[in-house]
Amino acid sequence: MKRKKLKSFVLPTVFTTILVAVLVTAVVIKNKDNTLAPDDNVLNYVSKTILDNDIPVMNEQQKIINPYTDASVAIGKYFYDYKATAEKQEKSIIFHDETYIQNSGIDFTNQNTFDVVSVLEGTITNVKEDETLGKIVEIKHSNDYISIYQSLSEVSVKKGDTVTQGQVIGKSGTNELDKELGNHLHFEFYANGQIVDPTLYLNKEISASDNKE
Repeated sequence: MKRKKLKSFVLPTVFTTILVAVLVTAVVIKNKDNTLAPDDNVLNYVSKTILDNDIPVMNEQQKIINPYTDASVAIGKYFYDYKATAEKQEKSIIFHDETYIQNSGIDFTNQNTFDVVSVLEGTITNVKEDETLGKIVEIKHSNDYISIYQSLSEVSVKKGDTVTQGQVIGKSGTNELDKELGNHLHFEFYANGQIVDPTLYLNKEISASDNKE
């Protein structure tokens, strides 16, 4: 039996066919791998989007600070409280022009003049000077809070100004209503339209979620 010889073009054709088959198989496998493992850039993009859309659930807290920064400042006269002891009520009475007056705020005293600061951020709603009470600054805050600073010797803000918490608004001084206190700050605080004992609010935390403004 005679052996048949392959024609010269047969072998190259066979090799080419095999090579094409291998390349096609490799491409198919690679595409499957890409389907299972997305590109890193896509993953990073998705992660950033998710993080950007997250909403913090932490409830922010803010503390009302004292209306002064000098640590040597002390309380010279307390807010008059009907429920307080007789001794404390006695320290909450103002005697002026032959009349006893219940103190409507707290008087902070110091021998030296001290800076007066805003207890919270807010808007200056009034600046005036009274013959009896001295220079006065009124600030409206969020949460329906209002703070009033009396007996000032200097004022460094004007009506309509927006102030930050701790910003200096003036300096302590004297007035005609409470001469015996000498240099001091008379501080009053209102909550929901009612005058309150400032000690119930100073250095206390308030919740940002309670903001009613």
